[in-house]
Order: sequence, then structure tokens, then C-alpha cells
Amino acid sequence: MSETNAIGHPVLKPKTPVPSDIEVSQQIVKEVGLLDIPTLAKEAGIQDDELYPWGISKAKVSLAIKDRLKDSPDGNYVVVTGINPTPLGEGKSTTTIGLAQALGATLGKKCFACIRQPSQGPTFGIKGGAAGGGYAQVVPMEEFNLHLTGDIHAVTAANNLLAAAIDTRLFHEDSQSDEALFRRLCPNNKDFSAVMKRRLVKLGIDPNKKPNELTDGEKSKFARLDFDKNTITWQRVLDTCDRHLRKVQVGVGPKETIKPRGTEPGTPRVQHDRATGFDITVASEVMAVLALATDLADLREKLGAMVVGYSKSGMPITADDLGCGGALTVLMKDALMPTLMQTVERTPVLVHAGPFANIATGNSSIVADEIALKLVGEDGFVVSEAGFGADIGMEKFFNIKCRYSGLKPKCAVIVATVRALKMHGGGPAVSAGKPLASEYVDENTDLVEMGVANLVKHIENAKKFGVNVVVAINKFKTDTDAEIEIVRKASIEAGAYDAVMSNHWAEGGAGAANLAIAVQKACETNDAANFKFLYDVEKSIKEKVETISKEIYGADGVDFSDLAEQQIAQYEKAGFGNLPICIAKTQYSFSCDASAKGVPTGHRITVREIRSCAGAGFLYPICGDIMTIPGLPTRPGFYDVDINVETGEVLGLF
Repeated sequence: MSETNAIGHPVLKPKTPVPSDIEVSQQIVKEVGLLDIPTLAKEAGIQDDELYPWGISKAKVSLAIKDRLKDSPDGNYVVVTGINPTPLGEGKSTTTIGLAQALGATLGKKCFACIRQPSQGPTFGIKGGAAGGGYAQVVPMEEFNLHLTGDIHAVTAANNLLAAAIDTRLFHEDSQSDEALFRRLCPNNKDFSAVMKRRLVKLGIDPNKKPNELTDGEKSKFARLDFDKNTITWQRVLDTCDRHLRKVQVGVGPKETIKPRGTEPGTPRVQHDRATGFDITVASEVMAVLALATDLADLREKLGAMVVGYSKSGMPITADDLGCGGALTVLMKDALMPTLMQTVERTPVLVHAGPFANIATGNSSIVADEIALKLVGEDGFVVSEAGFGADIGMEKFFNIKCRYSGLKPKCAVIVATVRALKMHGGGPAVSAGKPLASEYVDENTDLVEMGVANLVKHIENAKKFGVNVVVAINKFKTDTDAEIEIVRKASIEAGAYDAVMSNHWAEGGAGAANLAIAVQKACETNDAANFKFLYDVEKSIKEKVETISKEIYGADGVDFSDLAEQQIAQYEKAGFGNLPICIAKTQYSFSCDASAKGVPTGHRITVREIRSCAGAGFLYPICGDIMTIPGLPTRPGFYDVDINVETGEVLGLF
């Protein structure tokens, strides 16, 4: 009989040297075999009627699990974050999966990993996927990193339906009178639809009235949204890095011409065009909504409340005003269910949502975490990953995601690498696609000593939220014992509960066993009731931005542009002043200057504009130059991706 692990499955037998990620994934699938999805679900506590298989290696899981287990205690909630990274990444996803494997397959604890679904953009660009890596990854990684169960496509469809609705409405409003608009919206006095009644309520008009019972004034208010076109923020999206779509002109076709309303007969038709652009799908507010919705009803309300622009009188115009809220929810209803997959050691993973980590929360969904916490039970663990460094992903996880979910984490795992700490200590620039300088492959304790200040600041920040902190030193083969000891000692002195070297990439869960033990103890010695937010949402917008900037980034203060001042006044007038704050800035530094490493001092945060995600439920100040659709390098990752046409195997994907 083959040797089995703590959950009764074959013990992982890593190869040396570690093959590429896709080779590891295919090795596991061929040589060990995947656990069939119904069995994986049953072992995790998911019932047959709560499972919707999607092929042979993944399945959707129903939110009905939350209702069935509503009276059951939650498990231990753990967030994995990291220091300010190099452009190569420091292994948060790999650590998240390795820790979950260690807790589950090695220690025998009920455990789920909850991670984001990766975008096709970086997958075929330069960064790669997000399944983890080495012997700490989700399998099959090809399916994980590509279409999965179509959630990103659903977000694309919903977003672009709303974009089409905006331009269609502009087209008709610019060429028709109020009377004509109303007549076409309510042909033959057809009863108002459900979404139309929402607009009537918003306007203070009795929703029980029939169309022919409205006064002329009420008909005009209802029919004309009266966009101020300069305020429209909604863009189209696609899940590809295509820099040439950042700015586009729409409405330039020969059929997109109108006779402007109110002009004299015989006035020539004019082109009905305008400037707009594309974002990458994961930057869509629809994706942010998916990550923060708590159930189908909440999804419907959030999608309908998304603000796409303002009227000339300053009234916010929403998806429901455009008649789209219900249709968007129909497109997104299946996407609301998380996807069940497994690690290389057959421990369960919930993959769900993938909001951009700077202009949105950068965390997987609330519902995935809620379901997992109920399934693992009081003594179990849910390991949820936060995108980017702790100054962005962790701060938003606590102040936004936990605020809306009501869930209280006990432990934050901060991933650090000797490589990144050397960079923060003054080492040469690290660039993707270029060989590492000698400082990063040879022992250099001086750089590590100077660079640990970055890690120390992240530890101090995490402790402000009332969680225990465990530092995971993600081991690279070039790290020396002396360098690792510097990191460990500095972490403990900064107040970390523990700091542990982990080698999960090469060894799987066994390589993260000590990290898992430290996390278990950190949860046992902390009460979830100790968790607290950094700020009160009832504070003013400026006060909230200043609190994050000073407390988390170490800034001396905040400077708001004239545009940002105007937007703040507009949002407070519209009733959005009590929303939490989601600051968009570089992930490579505590400051807004990506080149400022370590712990910059004497800097200020400049807010050039503030945008709203009123449907998702936050405002995002933009600090610095934030791209919402990346470009491709000269040699993108897709050069290496191909397929074996005889076997169907994917080749060259990382």
C-alpha cells in the first residue's frame, strides 16, 4: 500500500530539481491523479445538491451552503499578504497554497484556500498565472489560469452591456424630445417594468401609477437621464493586455449620425461620437461587486447601484436608471458561485473573483470565504490571499472586505523574501526578464539588515488591526542561513508572533509544516474579537484618506488636487461620503514613488482625482499614474504557449 498523508491521500513526492509549474501540474494529474470532484466535495462537507460539476476537475458550489450551516461556528480566518514586492513577485499565492496544504495534508486540519481567479492579461503577458507554483499550486493549472468556469467572461459581458446601454441612451436622448423618449420607453402605455419602478421611486414618483397617469413633468423627469457627458466614467473592458484600446473614439460609423433635437428642419445630420476607452476586465466595477456581494439579492442591489456618470443637475446616474440592473444580474448569477478545485495534495480550494488590486480590493470574494469558514468548522482554517503588498491588499482586506462581510481574522501571514529585502536595502533594480544582479544570488547580510525595515513597518501596520502576525520567509535556493536569521530576528523584535522559513515551493505542504504550526498557534492565542478597523467610515472622505496615508504609508500628509476637491464635494452631496476608501497607488513602495524603497519618510500623498465604485461600496482616490489596462512586452508569454494536437496537452504555460 502506498504511503498516505494526514487526510488519507498519497504522500506528495517532489522531484529535484523542481520542474516547471505546468510540468508539476501535469505530473500530478498523470502519475497521482486528481481526486474526483464529487469525492473532493464530500470530504469538504459539500452536499450533492450544492455541487454543480464543471468538467472533471472543477465545480461551482452553491451559496445555499451558507444557509444550511448558518448556525455552525466559523473556522479560523487567516489572510496571507506580503511586503512591497519586486516586479518578480514574492510568492503570496504559492505561500497561500503551501500553507493550506500544510494545514490540511500535513497536519490533518480541515482547511480551505481561497484565492482569486487570474486574468488572461498577465497570463499571456509577462507576470504569469496565479495558481501558486512548484509543489504548492492548484491543479490543473492550465484550467485554473485560462477560462476556468467563465466568470471573467460573464463580467466582460455584463460590463459591456452597460457600456452599450450608455451610448444607446445618449444617442436617443440627443435626437429625441422628452415626449418621444417617454413614448418609446412605454409603448402603448405598457406598464412600468420592475427596474423602471426603481427609477420612479428614486425620483419621488408613485411607482404604482400607470404610465398615462404621470404628469408631463413626471414623464420628462423619468424619460430623460440628461447626462453630463464629461462625467461619464464607465468604459468597455476585455480580458487582454491591449494598450491600443486605452483611448478610443466610438460612434464614428456611417449609421451613428443624428439630427440634434431642437434644431431647425433641414439641419444636417452630425456624427454622434465621443472619446472613451477600454479597461482590462478585472478592473471593472462589476468584478469589484462580485468580490463584495454577499448573496444574490445583494448582487442585484450592488449592480443596479453602480454609478456611470452624473446628470447636468448633479444627480448620479446608475445602471438601474439605464434599465440594466436586472439584466446584469442575470448575466452574473452563475458567476456568484465560487469554483471548487484542489491543490497538488488534494486539499480543497475555492477560486472566486479577481478584482484589480489597486483600484479595487484585490481580494477573492466574500462568499467564498463565508462558505469555506462554515465548511471547515470551529477548529478548521481558511487561508485567504490579499493581492499586492500589505499596505494595499491587507489594508483593503481589513477595512473594506471585512467591514462588509463582518468576518474577523485572527492571523495575518506576511510573506517576505530575502531577495526583496535586499532590494529595499539598496540593492540594484530588479526587472522581469533580466538576470538578477550578484547581490541577489550571493550572500549579502548588509543589504538584508538595511532592507528589513520594510518588513518591520508591515508588521507594525498589521498589528494595528488586532491580529497576530506570522512572517513566512519564502525560501529561495540562494538564501543563506545568516540572511534568514536576520529576517527572523527582526520580525520577532517588531512584534511578530513568529517568523518561519518555508520551502513549500520545492517540498509542498511538508515544506510549510513549521509555518502551519506557527499559524495554528497564532490563531489559538488570539481572539477574533480583538480585530478592529483602522477608521470609522462616518469620518469625512479627507479624514479617511489621511488616516490610511499617515498610519499605513507613513506619509506626513495628503495633498488634494482641485479636481479631487470638487469630486469630494460631489460625492458627499450624493450621499457617498460614508463609503470606505480604496487608495490606488503603486504596489512597489509605501509612498507613491515606485522607486522609493525601504520605508520612505518625509513624503506626502498626492490625490489627483477620486473615483467612485458606489455599487461595490467604496471610493478610490488615485495617487500617481495607475494603468487600468496593461500593455504587452516585446516578447509576451504567449510566445511559449502551444498545444500538443495529438494529446490536447497545453505546452509552455509557465
